[in-house]
Amino acid sequence: MDTDHVAVLSTPIEQCANAANNERASKGIKTMRRKEDIQKADGKLGVLIPGMGGAVSTTFLAGVEAVRSGIALPVGSLSQMGTIRLGKRFEYRIPRIMDFVPLARLDDLVFGGWDVFEDNCYDAALQAGVLEKEHLEAVRTFLEGLHPWPAVFNQAFVKNLVGPNIKPQTSHLELVESVKTDIEAFRRQHHISRCVMIWCGSTEAHLKPAEVHGSLANFEAGLKSNDPNISPSMLYAYAALTSGIPYINGAPNLTVDIPAMVELADQCQVAIVGKDFKTGQTLMKTILAPGLKARMLGLTGWYSTNILGNRDGMVLENKDSFKTKEESKLSVLETILQPEIYSELYGDFHHKVVISYYPPRGDNKEGWDCIDIFGWLGYPMQIKVDFLCRDSILAAPLVLDLVLFIDLAQRAAMAGIQEWLSFYFKSPQCGADLYSEHDLFIQLMKLKNTLRYLMGEDQITHLGLDYYYHL
Repeated sequence: MDTDHVAVLSTPIEQCANAANNERASKGIKTMRRKEDIQKADGKLGVLIPGMGGAVSTTFLAGVEAVRSGIALPVGSLSQMGTIRLGKRFEYRIPRIMDFVPLARLDDLVFGGWDVFEDNCYDAALQAGVLEKEHLEAVRTFLEGLHPWPAVFNQAFVKNLVGPNIKPQTSHLELVESVKTDIEAFRRQHHISRCVMIWCGSTEAHLKPAEVHGSLANFEAGLKSNDPNISPSMLYAYAALTSGIPYINGAPNLTVDIPAMVELADQCQVAIVGKDFKTGQTLMKTILAPGLKARMLGLTGWYSTNILGNRDGMVLENKDSFKTKEESKLSVLETILQPEIYSELYGDFHHKVVISYYPPRGDNKEGWDCIDIFGWLGYPMQIKVDFLCRDSILAAPLVLDLVLFIDLAQRAAMAGIQEWLSFYFKSPQCGADLYSEHDLFIQLMKLKNTLRYLMGEDQITHLGLDYYYHL
């Protein structure tokens, strides 16, 4: 490899020329903009997807095109169908979020991405088996026009997956440069104004934070030495951030939640968020657990099992990949229930998570929960939940919302970790000195209050003083 190539990648702040707020970065400014200062959502927004041929991605892509064509509703998308209360209750100002904040229009979204399989997105969607063929036929031309680029892949991180569409480069630096070349070609071909990147690829093998992740200097040294603790998802993230592109981590992988990437995001003034889309069973936990805690009902055990037959289930058959997913799923209850504070109620509960690969189910996952609780005078009770869900159907609208919201964050100069988007994740990323908030209802309040702040509206506190103000 030539030395000029290495020199370019060794100074990431110089690679942020395309970031909208590079001047602010050079001055060390880190503030969010208000309504009048948010950059307009003009031009096309490029959506870059590692794992473009997977079940979640193809379901998302088909759905967006169906909505754009007027043949479907964006059910499950808060940004498209949700409302937001403004002001006092008696004012009855309840606009849709999409009419309240300056989000990119769906018609302005352009898609590109990488996958280890060569199939176009129509064939990939057929293979995934999520959507009925009659629904795919309605958007067939669009999906057939989407061909994934060769992917960054390392068998050590996804042992149960093998695909032919892999980049020939072998060194970390060469792979990063190849991803950036793909991005720039995509930008030029489609006349893209700005981009976001969202990881929809497979769960990588469990990776503990290592020295190479501890600082940007260590990480870039690791790039040059091909450190084995740098995963493919980290290479994508590094390429995105140094290109001024926000990064969303939709899997439980260790990726942007390391000091090196947080430092890089701050330097380049780029937004980051993750991790692991909150869809089926964990969604139920973040709904039910706050209710138990609100009523001060005790918990002795929560057993969760999942039956899943898609590619994600196959990948999770590997113990290393499952370990990554397990940690993400197990973190939810501890944070919501706060056993260190409510030791009498939650100090000794047993939490078990099992995921079984069962091909006949395909993407139609069954999440079964057996919850053992106790109430007044310690009397035991049980809750049984059998959620016959569709994993990708639940995930697709989350992808859409995250793409639109992180683009808004970038245009509002909200660099670094976007904790206000915790609503969408099993294991939300937050600052190093904070704990993650898992309560779905607190997360939703944080998200909507952030939007109110950006648009110059008062925060909603639900103090119940509307009556007095009315007088």
